Amino acid sequence: MGSFKPRLLVVEDDGLIRLDLVDMLSDQGYVVDEASTADEALLVLGETGGFEAVLTDIDMPGTMSGLGLANLAFERWPSMKIVVISGRYNPAAGVLPPGARFLAKPLSEPLLQRTLTEVGVASPSSD
Repeated sequence: MGSFKPRLLVVEDDGLIRLDLVDMLSDQGYVVDEASTADEALLVLGETGGFEAVLTDIDMPGTMSGLGLANLAFERWPSMKIVVISGRYNPAAGVLPPGARFLAKPLSEPLLQRTLTEVGVASPSSD
C-alpha cells in the first residue's frame, strides 16, 4: 500500500522563515505548499484543496492578517487544522478559531511536530 503524506500550507511573508518551515516539515515527510500572504493562501486553498492543515504567521502584508486567514479558513474548511505562529504577538483568548493552536517563534522541529499531532494532523507514514 502507498504511503500517506498529509498536505500542509505554510503562510509566512518572511522568505527565510518560510523556507526554514517548509524544509522542516518536508524533512518530517509532509507535502508542503507555501504562500507569502493571507490573500495568496486563500487562492491556493480555494484552487488546490486537499490541505490537512494551514500554518500561518500573524503579521503579514495584504488585506488580511494571519488571524483573519485562520478564522476564514475555519469558516470555509471547518475540518482543516490551524496553527497560528508569531514572534511578535500573543493572541488574546477567543481570537483564534476553535481548535486552533498558537506557537511563538522561534519554532523547534520537535515542538512543531508535537503541535501538529496535538491538533490532529496525521503523521506522514512511510513505505
